[in-house]
Amino acid sequence: MTKIKIALVGVGNCASALIQGSQFYKEIDKNEDALGLRHLYLGGYHPSDLEFVCAFDIDDRKVGRDLSKAMFSPPNNTLKFADVPRLNVQVLKGPVLDGLGAYLKEIVKVSSSSASDVTQELQNSKAEIVINLLPSGATKASQLYAQHALQAGCAFLNATPILIAGDPAWTKRFGNAGLPLVGDDLMDQVGATALHRTLLKLLSDRGVKISETYQLDVGGGTESLDTLERTRDVKRTMKTKSVETTLPYKASIVAGSTDYVDFLENRRDSFFWIQGLYFGRVPMRLDMRLGTVDAPNAGSVLLDAIRATKIAMDRGASGALLSVSAYAFKHPPRLLPLDEAERWFQEFISGKRER
Repeated sequence: MTKIKIALVGVGNCASALIQGSQFYKEIDKNEDALGLRHLYLGGYHPSDLEFVCAFDIDDRKVGRDLSKAMFSPPNNTLKFADVPRLNVQVLKGPVLDGLGAYLKEIVKVSSSSASDVTQELQNSKAEIVINLLPSGATKASQLYAQHALQAGCAFLNATPILIAGDPAWTKRFGNAGLPLVGDDLMDQVGATALHRTLLKLLSDRGVKISETYQLDVGGGTESLDTLERTRDVKRTMKTKSVETTLPYKASIVAGSTDYVDFLENRRDSFFWIQGLYFGRVPMRLDMRLGTVDAPNAGSVLLDAIRATKIAMDRGASGALLSVSAYAFKHPPRLLPLDEAERWFQEFISGKRER
């Protein structure tokens, strides 16, 4: 198979986990040995087929360094689980715009270098897929990178909650350009939203009438800090809508991030509370806590979304990829129940579904 040439927008914790993952699974050839992956091979593509050819950031401790070094530079604080050789990709200075909120200004050291010509750098690197890993509140910066992706002839994968794949105008523009678009807001492998939806479906399918439920998160790392400042309400709305699709009736539902705790570093604690009635209208209550590390939690789903986007490019598919977006993102252009999203995704990979 040909390599999947990737440009990273934001060399943060998620980028670090993704790059480490491509190395960690590089020599694995058997599904039974691929612990932590949904798909070792997807449409013939293996994690080792990812090739990182371009990267943008604004932090002085990353700009100008080889990507293999920058990915471990502060303020990154996720786990190191794989050694990464020199990648011969120098991290470039990207435009700042609104990529830096007030809280992050205390942590990120902005490089004094001039911003790169993003379109030109994408073209020079022969990148095929641009992955947007900017902070959640970077609306203008995310839109600018989407525009650069269009101009450079690249597909765009939006891992942030900024509406791009879910915006009909952007969908039309990528469709007219013959380029795939996927997003928005990447869903974790063992994420609070997916687990919350699964629990509610299980209880509802077994006859429990859910009356009230919430899911709240406490995390460390720059993404949690930026969410606290700028996108708490947006992410709460997106997560709540995603969870609401699980139940066939109305219930009181609240889902979303709640606070930042610096010493948690890249760890996240998610709290679930579910109340309902079962046989004889007898009340039941579930109270649960989930502990994860943020960045690796995004890796498996992101690997699937990248390879599926490449499959779409191989087939000439363009515009919003509904199946891939519904499978891998919290706020796709069309929200589907988890089992239906899984079916759509598998049908797309097998060629039975166009998008």
